Order: sequence, then C-alpha cells, then structure tokens
Amino acid sequence: MSYDFEFDLECISRSFFRKISEIFNKDDIESYENESVEEIIRRFDLRERVEAPVEEVGELVKDIICIRSENLEQEKDFRKSKNRALLLPHCSRKHMDRNCDASFDSRCSTYECKGCSDDCLINKAKRLGDEENYDTFVLPGGSCIPKIIEKNQYDGIVAVACPDEVHMCTEILKEKGILHQGVPLLKNGCSNTVFNLEDLKKALRKG
Repeated sequence: MSYDFEFDLECISRSFFRKISEIFNKDDIESYENESVEEIIRRFDLRERVEAPVEEVGELVKDIICIRSENLEQEKDFRKSKNRALLLPHCSRKHMDRNCDASFDSRCSTYECKGCSDDCLINKAKRLGDEENYDTFVLPGGSCIPKIIEKNQYDGIVAVACPDEVHMCTEILKEKGILHQGVPLLKNGCSNTVFNLEDLKKALRKG
C-alpha cells in the first residue's frame, strides 16, 4: 500500500468526478487553488471516507486531479497507439494466497491471471483487456514496469493502481515516450482493493 492511510471511495457520488473535471476545464491545470480541493473534501465528506488528516486527504484529491488531467492531455495521441498493455494491481485479486491460480512470470516479475474465479476483479479486467487486444500484466509493485517496457515494444499503456502510484507510473512512461491512460483505485489497502470497471472499459476503448 503506497499511502500511509486507507480510503474507500466506492460509494461516492459520480458528481465527485464531475467536480474534479470542472477544475481542469480551466486554462491552466496548475492554477487550481487549495480552496478548490478543500471545497471538494467538504462537499463529499471525504474526511468520513479517508482515515487521514485533512492535508493527506487533500493530497489524495490532488493525485486524482492530476490523473484526470494527464488522461485528457494524452487522450488524442493515445488513440493512435497500436501495441498496448494493461497493468493491473495484484492486490485486487479475489484470493491473495494459493487459492489464486495465477502463475508468476520471473522474466517480468509479474503474475499472469488464469481466470480461476469469475467474480474476481482482476479476471474481469483481463477479459476487458483481451477484448481490446491488450497484453495484461498483474503487478506486485511499480518496480516491474521497467522490466515490462524493456522486454516489449508497447506504445500505449493503461495503468490501474493507487492514485499516487499511477502518477509515478505515468512519469516513467513519459520519460520513455509511451502514451498512457490511468485508472485510480477507489479503495486501497493490501488486499481486496477496488477500481471501477466502467472507467477501465472507457480507458481501454479509446482509439
């Protein structure tokens, strides 16, 4: 878990993300003020959903804002990418023990989903990736990303992770000149983490 606190935004109103979008409809994303972040925290009772001081809740909101901004900036060019990969967090697996049939690929230090549970979030996500011709990797951590890049010639990547880890991932991809889209977790932790499949589907289908 990257953050030192836990959050659960699963049941938050979708208007939260619409409000986030309003912020970067401004000419300069960097110009948004802390007052805007504090307004979001108050309006959506985020202090009740995030077990952390208000300053850290603000960092979470800012990370989500940055992901949305980066997605919009990359969207047009991302549509032109052809060889794509989907990066998923292993903490979203239904089982985190031997009940999971995923095999470990030592070449990239990642897991390969075998589809053992129909109700597993990773399995569902992999199916979406397969439908759109993505290679899917289930990552135990961000350190796997350079290995994946080195062994493949991807020009487009969709990454699912904690908001701050998505931001870290996109920084790596920008340095490598790889187009990308990010999908943040709505619930973090060391297991049973959650992301929105509809948001993932939209990201995968761009282009």
